Amino acid sequence: MTQASAPAEDAPGPVPGVPRRSRPIELAGSFRYDGHRLCYTEFGRGDRVVVLMHGMMFTRRMHAPLARKLAGAGLRAVTLDLLGHGDSDRPTQSWRYSMPAFGEQALALLDHLGVPDAVLGGTSLGANVALEAGVLAPERTRGLVVEMPVLDNAIVGGLLTFAPLLFAARFLPLAVRGVAVAAQLVPHGNQWVDVVTDTLSQEPEPMAALLHGVLFGRIAPPKSVRHEITAPTLVIGHEGDPIHPFGDAGSLAADLPNAEFVRARSPIELRSDPKRLTTAIRDFALRCYPS
Repeated sequence: MTQASAPAEDAPGPVPGVPRRSRPIELAGSFRYDGHRLCYTEFGRGDRVVVLMHGMMFTRRMHAPLARKLAGAGLRAVTLDLLGHGDSDRPTQSWRYSMPAFGEQALALLDHLGVPDAVLGGTSLGANVALEAGVLAPERTRGLVVEMPVLDNAIVGGLLTFAPLLFAARFLPLAVRGVAVAAQLVPHGNQWVDVVTDTLSQEPEPMAALLHGVLFGRIAPPKSVRHEITAPTLVIGHEGDPIHPFGDAGSLAADLPNAEFVRARSPIELRSDPKRLTTAIRDFALRCYPS
């Protein structure tokens, strides 16, 4: 199924030998894994693939601007809605949601696309999913882009943020549905307005299952196995965010044998002023596919 494409901005700076694309091809599709439908969008074409995964309760729409710029640089970027998010199925059993299961879904996407390996990346939850995929199938991991990982130092901040949402989903379902209805009334058409309204459009039962499964399961590969992730990794961290502590990003970069670290100016730099970080991600992904 073809999704109407929006005009894409040029990639951040020319890449020698790679023609500019003012409007990369965008194709929306879906596949079934473990009995459930998972949705994705492809930006561009080719054998150099980058898979981008969203944060908790966000959707694949959050990475559309980055995906368009990567496609404009000659990469094939694919954004994925993990189970319980966006247009993908949202089962109500909490045991279906876990970081390792999400990692398997990312690898299943590669199977569906017929892609032997890819650069796997994401933000927050998506960053941890990329790490899990790197542990599950290192031979299929060209590289990892890990923005705002959630590790040991984030446990308290994560619980303070998401536990009230879990409580609301379990015991105040009418309030959750009311917020979803209000979100649908907001005019769409702006990238970040749409991202926020997507996030607020939740059904209480699957939302509770998702939060329960993630919060009380394995958050990320433990420190004892992180050194086994040998794929080239770009770690992006920032200060001033209790859910994504700067120390977690720094310690992850130290744990991984082939990591490079980029310090973001703020948690929203990649969204509000993306040129510097987009260039770093683009250049890293291209290095993962040497000529």
